Amino acid sequence: MTRLSTFARSLHPLVLVTVVIPTLIAVAYYGVLAEDVYVSESRIVVRSPVQSAPSALDVALDQTGFGAASEGNNAVVAYLQSRQALQQGNRDGLIREAYSGDDIFWFDRFGTVWGASEEQLYEYFSDKLTVDEGATTQILTISVSAFDPAEAQAINARLVAQSEELVNSLAGRAQSDLIAIAESEVDEAADAARQAALELASFRETSGVVDPEQQSEAGLQIISKLQDQLIAAQTRLRQLQTYTPQASQIPFLQTQVRELRAEIASARAELSGGRASLSRALTRYQELQVNAEFAESQLAAARAGLVEARAEARRKQAYLEQISAPSLPDYPAQPRRIRSILATLVLGLLAWGVFYMLAVGVREHRD
Repeated sequence: MTRLSTFARSLHPLVLVTVVIPTLIAVAYYGVLAEDVYVSESRIVVRSPVQSAPSALDVALDQTGFGAASEGNNAVVAYLQSRQALQQGNRDGLIREAYSGDDIFWFDRFGTVWGASEEQLYEYFSDKLTVDEGATTQILTISVSAFDPAEAQAINARLVAQSEELVNSLAGRAQSDLIAIAESEVDEAADAARQAALELASFRETSGVVDPEQQSEAGLQIISKLQDQLIAAQTRLRQLQTYTPQASQIPFLQTQVRELRAEIASARAELSGGRASLSRALTRYQELQVNAEFAESQLAAARAGLVEARAEARRKQAYLEQISAPSLPDYPAQPRRIRSILATLVLGLLAWGVFYMLAVGVREHRD
């Protein structure tokens, strides 16, 4: 009995250190000193007026909770968890003042334990902000914890407003970029069409040929008529030479035949011979005309693309929709005082039990 009582007295300081003192500290902190923490919640979702129908795989992934979040939601989550969101939200000192008031217990207050720099404010506020996306839905839940319910609601509302500005900015930039690219393509196609038209007009002016195709057709018709006249003159000449060799019309017909042949040769040379011939002009004209027609078709396609880009920009315009506005909490969600005190007591008892068993084992080993 004496040895047991002596051993019990030797364990008394261990009970104080592992159970009594931590429990008293927990009672003092959680029961009296710890500040009430209020949580303001809001729910938002990023939507687009026109969305493509999901595939069977997307539906299956969404039902199992492994579906990918929308790009808009990902952007909002990344923004809310960034330093830029904190800087914009704290532009008038709202966030810093909400957590550094003199009426807040020094252990919970910002700027007393870990410093008051911007980086430390970011780390401190990261513990006060929670952004959660549902497993089967793309609704974002934004939770902000603060020591005053109105300040928690104000900070949450400001973050929601900043997120909406971000979504509008990203959507507007995407729309402007899409339309700007289409407009630049129209400008390039218009310049190409204008240049092709100028080259065609310059060719007509320098060559003196308005339409080589029509002029070629006219030249061929003239040659055909001259050939008909030549055949008729040659036929008449042969008849006279055969039946009336002394006819006075023979010299005239001979002269007429020579002149017709010379005119036909000249007309043929104008069509196909020499550098200034219509055939060479027709080749160059057709090349320029094809270029002009192609440039016009490109311009028409670019204009159609601009119309489609504007329609696509309207379809892709994203917007942020509030499912529920930031709430004004009327009851503190933290700390859970009784649970925290009991948890401290249980952990102290467990620690005491572990040390007690170790001490018993050491003592028995010595004995």
